[in-house]
Order: sequence, then structure tokens, then C-alpha cells
Amino acid sequence: MAMEKPETVEGKVDWKGRAAVKYKHGGTRSAVLILGAFCFEGMATLALAVNLVTYFNGVMHMEIADAANQLTNYMGTGYILSILAAALADTYIGRFKTVLVSACLELAGLALLTIQARYPGLKPPTCNIFDPTSRCEKVDGGNAAILFVALYFLAAGAAGVKAALPSHGADQFDEKDPKEARQMSSFFNGLLLAICIGGVVSLTLIVWIQDNRGWDWGFGISTIAMFLAVIIFSAGLPMYRIQVIQGTSAITEIIQVYVAAIRNRNLHLPEDPTELYEMDMDKEAALEVEFLPHRDVFRFLDKAAIRPTSTGQHGSQEAANPWKLCRVTQVENAKVILGMVPIFGCTIIMTLCLAQLQTFSIQQGVTMDTSVTKSFHIPPASLPIIPILFMIIIIPIYDRIFVPFARKITGIPTGISHLQRVGVGLILSAISMAVAAILEVKRKGVARDNNMLDAIPVIQPLPISTFWLSFQYFIFGIADMFTYVGLLEFFYSQAPKGLKSISTCFLWCSMALGYYFSTIIVQIVNRATKDTRSGGWIAGNNINRNHLNLFYWLLSIMSLINFCIYLFVAKRYKYRPEINPVVSNDNKE
Repeated sequence: MAMEKPETVEGKVDWKGRAAVKYKHGGTRSAVLILGAFCFEGMATLALAVNLVTYFNGVMHMEIADAANQLTNYMGTGYILSILAAALADTYIGRFKTVLVSACLELAGLALLTIQARYPGLKPPTCNIFDPTSRCEKVDGGNAAILFVALYFLAAGAAGVKAALPSHGADQFDEKDPKEARQMSSFFNGLLLAICIGGVVSLTLIVWIQDNRGWDWGFGISTIAMFLAVIIFSAGLPMYRIQVIQGTSAITEIIQVYVAAIRNRNLHLPEDPTELYEMDMDKEAALEVEFLPHRDVFRFLDKAAIRPTSTGQHGSQEAANPWKLCRVTQVENAKVILGMVPIFGCTIIMTLCLAQLQTFSIQQGVTMDTSVTKSFHIPPASLPIIPILFMIIIIPIYDRIFVPFARKITGIPTGISHLQRVGVGLILSAISMAVAAILEVKRKGVARDNNMLDAIPVIQPLPISTFWLSFQYFIFGIADMFTYVGLLEFFYSQAPKGLKSISTCFLWCSMALGYYFSTIIVQIVNRATKDTRSGGWIAGNNINRNHLNLFYWLLSIMSLINFCIYLFVAKRYKYRPEINPVVSNDNKE
């Protein structure tokens, strides 16, 4: 009896370039290693996102607003560079190599931060930045160069990991297999769970070490965690399904559609869409090129597929110039990307809110009573541990109980549609900012009632527990679970075949713009309110004298307006047609 030929996975190879075998490569087993690496990467870096503003302010002696802006600039750069990293991953390097090189860059950045924090000659002299009589020396010169080189090594490394690791993990599953399609949805939930588990250690152990044992020890532990992430990720190489490098840039093909549409703007669109240019189906099948049917949306882009003559054989001569004539499938891919842009735009404001929880909310916590017991104090930067612990519990419940239950009702593999999930998160972020504003009024009231408006943070804590801030973190943590994971799934499922890594960068790019927008709006608000007694709503180092509550209300109102715009945009969005029936049910919006 002849042996059955192993079932291979289309478009995937093993580490030696051979066709990937379905039950030998990929699947949940290899995805677990990817999630483990992501967990350790989060453990190494999440403490930076919440505590670097304290490092900039207390050790490098930057003013609070400057420290907040340096953090948001660093975070924004890490996210915006993910677009370049994704393009390189899809077109030239491959996703596995991109993740590996990027993780090593993060490792180098953390090692450099550790060295700087260890040696006094590489940082400003010790000084209490909160003492009005102190003349603290701000980091500058060569020491500032070391700091920013380390930070932007970290930013570049984080960009590559964020760009390629989620897509590489999704590559381990076959969307055409019903079982693996469900497993892929669970993998995206697992990504958030992995970062939460890593975050628990980062926001407790590493933050506590940074605040109590020294920044050199804290950065050192992060460096070790990053090293373990590299080892775990590399160990899965023999098991991974590796996406075949495209060799051509899918982004270039999208740009070609716009150029061709502009060049053909004076041509008349045919009444019958079948008259538009598309390669022969038999030829298409032989070349295994993706094919998408024509949709009656964004018709102005259809001009890119108009054949100059009706007698040409599929426009063979014109097809030689892709900047003047594009396939219908190529045009449809451009339509998909254009259709996702409004959704993308509506998610920027959420990261703007997140940036405040990583900056000003930490500074609120520094002024408050951080004691848990008489002998133990929780670092303010550890407050996000509360929603993270909640998410560690609720994510498995959501994935294993709610999604199967909702799937039976809606027929959608993910339980509720991606856009519905995103919408829930957006409204919760608006509520989170409103709660933050109310709690800031309460905090300032305590300071005023106890004549402590000029109290020195940490040394003279206000008689109000820092755990009051957990309410805003808790609500935003739930918003995180809905919006960010929903966006990852949405962008990955809707993106053209050649743009899977780029698709996840829609989320990272949205977050980058949110962080940059945070820097801009902080400066705008301070300039617009410079005539107030504090010299600006959020200016200076005394958070008790400024008007952070008004700033939070501003963000809450902006988020609410943004949510209303999102409802309009999401209702009009038309899902990408899927060849695979397993995924197509998601069209039931």
C-alpha cells in the first residue's frame, strides 16, 4: 500500500525552504513558543512604558511635561517604525528574521540603559527635582546621546517585533482550515494574554526593583528577560511555518493603482465591470496569484483597470506598464486599504488617552499614599497591574465561553464582529477619561483641604490612597481587551494577501500617531492656558497646582465625539470579499 503524501500548507515553507507539512510545522505548538517570546518581551519593556517618565523626571531631571513628551515620542517612534519593519519583513527579509534581528536590537538598547544607570559618570548628579530650592542639572551632552541611542535602539527593535511577530504567529495557522481558523482567533486573544502575564511581572517585580533597588538592577532584569525572549523564539525555528518572501512590494502595487487611476482619469468607465483588465483565470491559477471579484465601491479607482482599447487581448501591451494599467484584484486590494483608513483614523484618539495613563496618572500616584501595609508600598507605576490581573482572568473566559456562545447566535467565528469589538473599547476609553477627571478633582480636594498643595511628592504623600487611580486603569484595561485585539484581527483578516504584516501595522501606526498627538496636544493646551495661575493646565513640576482634571475632561469629550464618528464610519464599512467561507461569515455586521 502506497504511503499517503504529507499534506503541505500553501505559501509556507520550513526553515530549510521546503514546503511546510501541516501536522509537522505550525499549529498551536509553535504558536505557544511565539506567545512565550512575546510574554518575555512584554516583561522586559512594559515597565519602561509606565515608569520611564519617572526615570526621566527623577534621574535625568527633566520637567514633568518634558518627561511625558520624551516618553510619548519614544513610544510613537517605536510604533511608526513598524511600518518600515513590516515592509522589509514582507518583501525582503521575512518575518522570522525581522523578529529575531529586532529582538536583538531591543536587547542591545536595554543593555545600554543598564550600563548608563549603573555608572554615575554617565548621568546627572543626584538631586531632588521636587525641591524648589534645588538646582538640578539636566542630562545633556554625551550622556544625553547615550540615553537617546539606547531609547531608539529599543524603539527600532520594538517596531520590528510588533510588525512581524503577530503576523508570524498567525502564519502558523491556515485560514482555509475551519479548525485552524478558530485557533488563529484564539491566538490573537493569546497575544493579549501573553502581554498581560509578562506585564504582571514587569509592573510588580521590575517596577519595584527600579524604585527600591535601583534603576541599574531594574534595567538589568529587563535585559535578562529580553535575552530569554530571543532564546525561546529561536528555539521554535524547526517547527515554524515561514511565509515565503514576496519579492515584490505590495505597497508599491497599491501606489500603482492610484498613479494609474490619476493617469487614466479622463477615460470613461465601462458599464460592465468584466470589461476591466484582469489576467486570464487559468493563467492566474497556474501562477497562484490572489484573485478578488470587483466591488462597486470607490469607483474612481476602477479607472486604473481600464484598457485603452477594447480589442486588446487582456491588455497585454499595457500590462507591461503597471503604472498605467492594473489588475482588478490589484484595484480591489487598494480599495480594501482605502476602506480601512477611516477605521484606522478613529482609533488614534484611544492611544492619546492611553498616553496620559502612562505619564500624568503615574505622576498623580507619586503624590498619593502608596502604602499597602505599614511596611510595603506599591510603586505608582504598578497600578496598571489591577486591570492586567483582571484581563488574565477574563480573556480565557471571553475566548472559551463568550465567543463560542456568541458564535452560535451570530454565526461569526469570532463571536462578535471585529468592528463591534472595537466600538466597545472606544466608548470605554471615553468613560475612563471621565473617571480620571472626577478622581483628579477628589485628589486635589484632599491636597487643598490638608494645606498640602505644595507638598513634596513621595516625601510628603497626600492622605489619599493611590488605589483610587485603579478605577481609570481598570476601565481602560477592559477597553484595551476589546479595541486593540479587535483591531489586530480586523486589519489582518481584511488586508490583501501580500500585506499581512503591513496590516497589523495599521494598529501600531494608529498608536504612534496617538502618542505623537499626545505630545502636540500637551504643548497646545499649555500654550493656550499659559495665562492661568499655574502657567498652563499641565505645566511645571507641581501637579497639585495645575488643572489636570480639565485636561482629562477635554480628552473624554474628544473621545466621545470620536466614538460618534466611528459609529458612522463602521456602519458604512464594507467587508472584503473572502474566498474562504469560514471567514466570510464575519460580513454579518
